[in-house]
This record gives sequence, structure tokens and C-alpha cells, in this order.
Amino acid sequence: MDLQKLREQIDDIDEKIVNLYEERMDISRQVAEYKIDTGKKVFDKQRETEKLDKVKALTHNEFNRHGIEELFEQIMSMSRKLQYQLLAEHGSLGKLPFIGVDELDTGTARVVFQGAEGAYSQAAMMQYFGDRINSFHVDTFRDAMSAIDEGSADFAVLPIENSTAGIVSEIYDLLQEYENYIVAEQIIKIEHCLLAVPGADISDIKTVYSHPQSLMQSARFLQNHDWRQISMQNNAFAAKKVAEEGDRTQAAIAGEHAAKIYGLKVLQKGVNQSGTNSTRFIIVTNQKIFRKDARKVSICFEVPHESGSLYHMLSHFIYNNLNLTKIESRPIEDRNWEYRFFIDFEGNLSDSAVKNALRGLRDEARNMKILGNY
Repeated sequence: MDLQKLREQIDDIDEKIVNLYEERMDISRQVAEYKIDTGKKVFDKQRETEKLDKVKALTHNEFNRHGIEELFEQIMSMSRKLQYQLLAEHGSLGKLPFIGVDELDTGTARVVFQGAEGAYSQAAMMQYFGDRINSFHVDTFRDAMSAIDEGSADFAVLPIENSTAGIVSEIYDLLQEYENYIVAEQIIKIEHCLLAVPGADISDIKTVYSHPQSLMQSARFLQNHDWRQISMQNNAFAAKKVAEEGDRTQAAIAGEHAAKIYGLKVLQKGVNQSGTNSTRFIIVTNQKIFRKDARKVSICFEVPHESGSLYHMLSHFIYNNLNLTKIESRPIEDRNWEYRFFIDFEGNLSDSAVKNALRGLRDEARNMKILGNY
């Protein structure tokens, strides 16, 4: 047989497959209508496992057995997604436990940030809330999350990602641990400056203090000077130390905002080598609210530790035409080699496509949590 005839046979078979697929999806639609009437759940793990075992047993070799498993996993996944869509159209998915608001109530808000006066977190807070906001600072990210969790603060400002250093992994873990939610974000440009006491000159400097990440980001500048480098908890603490000790031989690498707070002199601006270095801060509260004009959703979930599980979770975004903008993973404590996934995607919690995707994920993933819409 020549190649053209073989291709014609494949075309005939494909046409039959398409017709059978559409026939199957029509029956899935009827199944969805039954589930709408009875309140039965869409996802039935036991039924799908039994079905996969049955169709695999119909094959005649290992290669086909594996292929049929993948094929029917996809067919059943599409069937579930159709059923979720129909449930959404009939208003049978229920309401998400989040309230849409026109704007955040920040007029009398009390805001907490991590670090000391002059930290980049304070600069991000002032950019978002304004200069006159009622605020206080704490030593650790956990302290900040606890402050809003217990009600001593209405909002917290926390760094979640730097354009050169990557994610702040502790923040991801805390978002999963606490019942606090992202309601906004603020991105600020990071420009490290060399700060010293008034009257000091760059030739006087012998010791430089800063956060280890800032020292690393300024390595190209620092390697031109034979200075002792000492790591600090954060840049603001470094600036505070230099100001309090008043030693002309000491300098801090921190933001220009810290120089204004502590009365320090800027010896040189932009000592970090990246001119595009920025940090994204999130605004977090303990209320399940979102702005009605929000366009980004953040969630986290766990998946079964088996082949293809993450792929099936992500297919909910593909089917609902939702654009993923970020995916990160974090190890799950006390469960070796298992991970929790954090995903950002475009959308609003009031969108039907978003509701549809989230309901599918909630039924099929483990411990799915909406972290915020902002």
C-alpha cells in the first residue's frame, strides 16, 4: 500500500473518532443535567479509575495500553470541564467566599511593614497608601502576618518578588499558613545608595553594612574598594546603625528613602549593577475582599504525587482561556519530594471562566486556596 492510501485510511478513522467524541460529549452534557438536578459531584475519582482500568484491558500491548490511558484521561478531563461549565451556566457552582468592593477602605487604616524606618517596605507602603498613613513596623514577616491576623493592623506590606533575586519564599509559605489575603500590589524600583554620616567622604569608608542580598547586588561596585562587608538583617537596620554610631569610616547600602529618615549623606547613587532592579510588594488583609476591577488572581494548591497530576490541574486554565502569568513551587513540610504550587493568572473572581476553573481545581486538587484577587 502506498502512503497516500494509508493516509486516507487514517482520515476515515479520524472522522469516526471525531463523531464518537461528539456523541460522548453529548452524553456528558446529559450527565451534567442529571448532576444539576441531584446535586451530585462532577469528579468521581473511583469511577474514573475503574474506567481507565477497563479500557486499558481492551488493548493488546503495553505501548497501546499506555496510549489509551493518556487518551481517556484527556477525554474524561474534557467531559468534566464541560460539566463544570454547564453547572456554572445554571448557577449551580455556588458563590465564592469573597466580597467585591469598589475600593479598599484605607482612610483610617493601620498598616504594618517589616523592617525598620527607612526600609524599602516602608517606601512601598507610602507609595500605595500615602505619606500620612498610620503605620508601625515589626522585625519579621511572620510578625507582620500575625499583626493583621489578630487585628492590630488592617493591612500589611510584604515583599514577594525581586526582579533579579527572585521570589521571597517565606512569604509564599506564610500566605498558605495564615488566613490573610492579597488585595493589592505595589512595584517599586530598587536603587541602592552608599550612605554615610554627614561630612564623610567615600575615601573615609572602611566598613559597609547591608542585607546580604544588597551586598551581592552591589558586588561590581564593592569589588573596586577594599572595604569590609558586614551583613545585616535588612538595609534599614544598616542605615540606622551607621547613623546612630556616627562613625565616618562606616557606610550602609540602602535606599535614598533611608538616607532621608536617618539624616545620612548619599555618597553615591545606583551602586547596584542592575538599572532595572524592582521589587513587587503585596498588600495583605485578613478580610476576604477584592476590588471589583481586580485583574489578577493568586491561588495555591497541592496535587497527588503521580504522573500527569499537575498537567491536569493546569488544563483547567487552558480550557477556560485563562492566561497564567506565574507559577512557583514550594516543598511541603514533612512530606519529602512533594510540592505546593502557587499560581497567578489573569481574571476576576466574578468572571464565569474564573469560577469554572476554580471549581474544577477545588474538586480535583488537594487543599486549593484562593490567596487573593487584586
